[in-house]
Amino acid sequence: MATRVKRRRVAGPEGCGHGLDRDPDPVAGFLRWCGRVGLELSPKVAVSRQGTVAGYGMVARESVQAGELLFAVPRAALLSQHTCSIGGLLERERGALQSQSGWVPLLLALLHELQAPASPWSPYFALWPELGRLEHPMFWPEGERRRLLQGTGVPEAVEKDLANIRSEYHSVVLPFMEAHPDLFSPRVRSLELYQQLVALVMAYSFQEPLEEEDDEKEPNPPLMVPAADILNHVADHNANLEYSPNCLRMVATQPIPKGHEIFNTYGQMANWQLIHMYGFAEPYPDNTDDTADIQMVTVREAALQGAKDEAERLQLCERWDYLCKLEMVGEEGAFVIGREEVLTEEELTTTLKVLCMSAEEFRELKEQDGWGDKREEDSLTITNIPRLKESWRQLLRNSVLLTLQAYATDLKAEQDLLGNKDIYSKLSWREQQALQVRYGQKMILHQLLELTG
Repeated sequence: MATRVKRRRVAGPEGCGHGLDRDPDPVAGFLRWCGRVGLELSPKVAVSRQGTVAGYGMVARESVQAGELLFAVPRAALLSQHTCSIGGLLERERGALQSQSGWVPLLLALLHELQAPASPWSPYFALWPELGRLEHPMFWPEGERRRLLQGTGVPEAVEKDLANIRSEYHSVVLPFMEAHPDLFSPRVRSLELYQQLVALVMAYSFQEPLEEEDDEKEPNPPLMVPAADILNHVADHNANLEYSPNCLRMVATQPIPKGHEIFNTYGQMANWQLIHMYGFAEPYPDNTDDTADIQMVTVREAALQGAKDEAERLQLCERWDYLCKLEMVGEEGAFVIGREEVLTEEELTTTLKVLCMSAEEFRELKEQDGWGDKREEDSLTITNIPRLKESWRQLLRNSVLLTLQAYATDLKAEQDLLGNKDIYSKLSWREQQALQVRYGQKMILHQLLELTG
């Protein structure tokens, strides 16, 4: 992962001895550090502010061919709970550092290294963004977050994050730091700083994928990968990180012309996920991975609104309970719609089928306790939606209409803003990013309205 947040020199907790201010050129200091730790950058690439979408990025000095190595990071240069100077203690105390996120050991490693006068990673920290100026929505005033992102799912995700961060800090992190006052100065015992570092790990860290045979295991803990986190993200990326036993390698996935920026991918991320985790969105229509959510309970509400009488409402509630037992729906789940496919096709197909079937069909379904073969005409590919049964289309349409009501503005208002360059340019950064998130979602939902009409 990495971020497009404007990158400035890090301003850590006041008085912490990073030694960062001694280097007037953080890029030169970082490159010298790369030489010392064996981090090999190809002579064809440069770390730069020029020619990048935001802050620091990596640019091709010469044309690069697909498959060429851009840089290699030795595992010893990674910053993780194992490589930091308190790695042994973190390992011994592992049981006491368990948390819902699984990030506590890395966050404690960062808290320690940031205040260490001679941390080996100080030149790397110099390229971090200023912690107090991160643009994640968790740092926006609550009123602004709700006003700009209402209906997108982001405010609800942020509220969960903030509650979890507070709980984790007070129950796990602060007691650990207080138990080791020689390792953590009072200056880093701060919920505000902890929240900033959570956002930084959210935006900058990487998680090594599990081997296929290890799919049942817990995911690998996050780690910081110098150089790799300098790369910005686009859906149409031209580089990819590869993991090997001795090092991590960034490799070009397509030809990159001289002067062009090198982009990694953070995964198939919708714009709401990008703004939530990284503080930016891709402008429409660049994000081919964008999605819109229809809350599962919204489909239930649409079905209940269409019920003719109380008996029909009770039948729908019974069917919903049946779908819950099948684990097709839940109170907090969502059906995820992409531009060209329904990503939760099985769940949405099953839900439409069960909620729209006759009483006789539902009785038979329960008696046979299972499904026959899926019929091709029930496929929820975007192109097939107009051919669905009328009752399915109507329920889907009503669910989309209810979903659109959750937004504070309509599609026409967004189109007017995006279509007027003068007005758009006067919007704040947050207003522009939130507009891209809302507009992308509404375009997908309006496409569904056309298909179900």
